[in-house]
Amino acid sequence: MSAPQKTNRRSLLVISAVLSSLALTAPVSYAAPSPSPTPSATPPAGMSTVGGERLGRAGTQVELADGVPVLPKGLSARSWVVADAESGEVLAAHNAHWRLAPASTLKMLFADTLLPKFPSSTEHEVVPSDLADVGVGSSMVGIKEGEKYTVHDLWLGVFLRSGNDAVHVLSKMNGGIDKTVEEMNAHAEELQALDTHAVSPDGYDAPRQVSSAYDLTLIARSGLQKKDFREYCSTVTAKFPGATEKNKKGKKVRKSFEIQNTNRLLSGDSDISVYQGIAGVKNGNTTNAGATFTGVAERDGRVLLVTVMNPEKDEHNEVYKETAKLFDWGFKAAGKVQPVGELVAPRSAAEPSAQPGATNDSGSGAGSGKDSGPGQAGGSAEKPVAGAAAEGGSSGIGVALAVTGGLLVLLAGGVFLVNRRWPLPDLVRRRR
Repeated sequence: MSAPQKTNRRSLLVISAVLSSLALTAPVSYAAPSPSPTPSATPPAGMSTVGGERLGRAGTQVELADGVPVLPKGLSARSWVVADAESGEVLAAHNAHWRLAPASTLKMLFADTLLPKFPSSTEHEVVPSDLADVGVGSSMVGIKEGEKYTVHDLWLGVFLRSGNDAVHVLSKMNGGIDKTVEEMNAHAEELQALDTHAVSPDGYDAPRQVSSAYDLTLIARSGLQKKDFREYCSTVTAKFPGATEKNKKGKKVRKSFEIQNTNRLLSGDSDISVYQGIAGVKNGNTTNAGATFTGVAERDGRVLLVTVMNPEKDEHNEVYKETAKLFDWGFKAAGKVQPVGELVAPRSAAEPSAQPGATNDSGSGAGSGKDSGPGQAGGSAEKPVAGAAAEGGSSGIGVALAVTGGLLVLLAGGVFLVNRRWPLPDLVRRRR
């Protein structure tokens, strides 16, 4: 080992000791079979064991003991996961690795792959070919041919309205649908989301397109390392540019219209209230997938992730109601229940990293994954320490750690450290 490498290693050990309250997730490499051609009707006997052997078992996995609350009654989802977003501990799961159609929750992988690529202020004029292959019956935000939109507008359309039209425009900006899907699959493999196989970037039903509750939770955790991802997925309402029209005086004007987030734990509905501490993430609903949802919420300093896939109960907003029950259980059980598995680190976290100051740009679509500064791809972020290494939330080179005063300490050196105090949006604190 060279002298610089020894110095870097000693520095990492010192920093790790100082930040002893931060969670460390050890990277582990796993193998998994190729995605099945179609989601199975029942959980298969041999599911992936990424994250732990128990997560590969069919049925509910939980360690109930004295002081641990029982799981909520009435859960009908085919698959679900409750995990600590910061430590990565899986507190309980049900058919965690069952490969199912993901619907628009797959847009989390799309966003985690493409968000670092374009500055939010970039403008794009929509041409007919951008929207030519949007699936029939798709959810749309209302993009019009011949109009210009910023990347910021397009991401609001993706996260709030689950707009497949916005996904397709961003995909065409990225070089096309096929290239984007290829990069999404490469990024899923990098994250060790090995149950996931993307065919359409928007989650529109397609043969062989699958994911799992475990993978969607893993993908959400990666996305939430990015400041823009956190902000977009937690936005309740926003103004979206409309079509250019002539007013009564014959002058061309372009008005905007309001869009609302379709995540009902965030926006509420007639039969469900806004969930205490909710801060995202993404919902979906298609014929093949049924209702799917991954959510993140914070309470009393603890951040949990819950994914629910395809409840059998055919009740309005059932996926959100079951998610809320699992959040309630998770916040009561956290710190008492023994985990049944873990959310693993990206593959590259196990690889020797570059020297401090280097970035990892593999071309796979993972990008650097860093909280970028103003005018950079990924949008604004807290000011980093001068000369620090790039954060690798998606690529796993080294994740930025938020510390007192909003300062970022950036580490490189072959470890995957998850931010113990994610700066979740103020929305969380306003809605307690």
